Amino acid sequence: MSSKMDIDWKSLIIGAAVTAGLIILAAHTYDWLFLFSAIGLIYVGYTAKNIKYGIILGALAATPIVVLAFQGTFGEFSGFFSTPTGTVSLVLIILLVGAFIGFVGAWAKRSREKALKEQEKKQKIGKNKNKNKNNN
Repeated sequence: MSSKMDIDWKSLIIGAAVTAGLIILAAHTYDWLFLFSAIGLIYVGYTAKNIKYGIILGALAATPIVVLAFQGTFGEFSGFFSTPTGTVSLVLIILLVGAFIGFVGAWAKRSREKALKEQEKKQKIGKNKNKNKNNN
């Protein structure tokens, strides 16, 4: 069994660190940085090999957010989220949101690659038409 996986570890670590760093900064000083905390997860999904890897790596890169939530960065939990069932629900919600954002990054990469192929195809068609006209 092959243990080699096509994972870009550098982008996974950098993306998770950017996300966690922006959340820490936002929680302590600038609230508006919460809006940009998904950039790291999008980056992780964008550098993934395909959409499946983007989803898995997005959830994996969201694990620092779970740790930050339990350390109290988002505030004190009360009500349902202070129970064991609520804690598990919170972890699942954070990982699912991370997986979704990783999916968005991987989907954006796939869409960009398709658009580039279409653009190349259109350029080749245009070049061939001009060459055929000049030869006649």
